[in-house]
Amino acid sequence: MPVRYLKQRSVQGAVDRSREVSETVSGILDHIRSEGDDALRVYSERFDRWSPESFRLSEDEIAACVKRMPASVLNDIRFAQEQIRNFAERQLASLNDIEVESRPGVFLGHRNLPMNSVGCYIPGGKYPLVASAHMGVVTARVAGVKRVIASAPAFQGEVHPAIVAALYLAGADEIYSLGGVQAIGAMALGTQSIAPVDMIVGPGNAFVMEAKRQVFGQVGIDLLAGPTETLIIADDSCDAEMAAADLLGQAEHGPDSPAILLTNSPALAGGIQAEIDRQLARLETRDIAGRAWADYGEIILCDTLDEMVAEADRIASEHVQVLTAEPQYFLDRMTNYGALFLGHRTNVSYGDKVIGTNHTLPTRRAARYTGGLWVGKFIKTCTYQRIETDAASVEIGEYCSRLCALEGFAGHKEQADLRIRRYGKVATENAASVEG
Repeated sequence: MPVRYLKQRSVQGAVDRSREVSETVSGILDHIRSEGDDALRVYSERFDRWSPESFRLSEDEIAACVKRMPASVLNDIRFAQEQIRNFAERQLASLNDIEVESRPGVFLGHRNLPMNSVGCYIPGGKYPLVASAHMGVVTARVAGVKRVIASAPAFQGEVHPAIVAALYLAGADEIYSLGGVQAIGAMALGTQSIAPVDMIVGPGNAFVMEAKRQVFGQVGIDLLAGPTETLIIADDSCDAEMAAADLLGQAEHGPDSPAILLTNSPALAGGIQAEIDRQLARLETRDIAGRAWADYGEIILCDTLDEMVAEADRIASEHVQVLTAEPQYFLDRMTNYGALFLGHRTNVSYGDKVIGTNHTLPTRRAARYTGGLWVGKFIKTCTYQRIETDAASVEIGEYCSRLCALEGFAGHKEQADLRIRRYGKVATENAASVEG
């Protein structure tokens, strides 16, 4: 029996505002290019009603934010950062410089070099995403980035003290109270008071994502992440209460956040809607989560585990929770996902906030070709080559000369031929001397 869709999203795609968003972002970035700090102030006042004397927080302002945080909150932040740091350090240890002698006298290698400067964006409009401070700054620091700056918008008329405290504890060199396109523009393009960076990371709304897309090339970016997505893969070992809680826990990110139940249990598929209704009635964020489920929620029923694997890989969701009796089955077989959460004891919220993996992940089926943010995103793997003998240079040169001639590259061919003439002669003289 084919895969059955018991509930499909009623909105088949996001409202097409791409042209409007693109034009708005382009205009803001052009203004920042020409006017620098003055443009930042215009847009900060317009969009965030925020115009401090300086967008960069002073040491005293940072210290005041840290002081406002209860010791228990600071301890929780430190615990989360410790988990993220520990995992990033293990990831870093897996990246090794190499050098091999590929032919006699020919040495090839690569070195893993951290970027010199990175800008981390921390969203803070709807929800102050303290966890994004850990994901960007801590991971960049582990990678060895020399200059790590961060920017977050004002929240309800002031800098959010918890975000600032988290950025400080994470080790940010500079902290700015800027949001939206103006923050991305400031970090990517630079202004009179903000030196530009080499790469920008972090999640954000449609305007932030479009700004990252438009500055890509002038700077690097981590990835373009859209609305949060979650996919629950469940069998009859999962009850409706857990499945509903995990669907709604991610649907509350925004009204356009897809939440999908993929199951081979007719009982679970048939009972999930009633449980979602029950939980929504008492959920503080029900206006957002309920709309997301109504418009973007799906219930998909399969017959076999293999059908579930195939459907999950087709969906290529950002977050995939495997609430089955044998989650290892999916770890061994799935290939398209941002992050897997295996078994009933874990969930996406753990990954979002504290467990140690990074929460900046691919959406909109980008998991087919990329993973999420990790320590390796802050590192350039750069190759080098060295030839130590005349004979090796001549051997490689002869092949190179013929291949250049095949392509019609006369200048390339001469580079090879010069070395054949020079080092071939030396090699012949050396050989004659030895024989003599």
